[in-house]
Amino acid sequence: HAIMGPNGSGKSTLAYALMGHPGYEITDGKILFDGEDVTEMGADERAARGLFLAFQYPHAIPGVTVTSFLRSAINAKRKAANGGEDDPIAVKEFRTELLAAMEHLKVPRELAQRYLNDGFSGGEKKRVEILQMAMLKPRIAVLDETDSGLDIDALRVVANGVNELVGPEMGALVITHYQRILNYITPDHVHVFVDGRIVASGGAELAKQLEAEGYEAFIPAGVGGESA
Repeated sequence: HAIMGPNGSGKSTLAYALMGHPGYEITDGKILFDGEDVTEMGADERAARGLFLAFQYPHAIPGVTVTSFLRSAINAKRKAANGGEDDPIAVKEFRTELLAAMEHLKVPRELAQRYLNDGFSGGEKKRVEILQMAMLKPRIAVLDETDSGLDIDALRVVANGVNELVGPEMGALVITHYQRILNYITPDHVHVFVDGRIVASGGAELAKQLEAEGYEAFIPAGVGGESA
């Protein structure tokens, strides 16, 4: 699914609310995942069930290497799946999986030993986010404007990575303002998001209509398109 909407329409707020960001309070409605109400769960609990958020602006974590971060995240997921009992991945198995994923996604090997996102270019940050998807294998990946700040080559690499990963075992919610990432990732469903609500839905052709006509035709009378 792709969600497209103007600036300030609430797209990132939706992503954070789905993931359980503590800065957002849900005052009405529920989030159901495979029929289970996850509305009151913490972000770690949602992640353990298979939700994943790729940030628009990934944060740097000085002092923590990409390798250490990924191994810790995998072990946390395995522990949750094992009823709270430690079930760490073997070092050899982890290394084999990591190197295979990095080669497949064209992530330079030297990034694995650098501190997470510390001094990374925009393209490097987004490639490492896709690498996290490949290693953690979520059920649903929410990609919050993952095309933001990418040049054409980096966009193509990231989009190809998403296309490789999405399938019967992994769904994706792609949040974007522009149709350009959808030139590389063809969505099954497109939703127009204005003022915190879906105002129209359709197939991939809807994204092309938005690119040609803009969002004005979809903004209801009296709505400014901006939200807190």
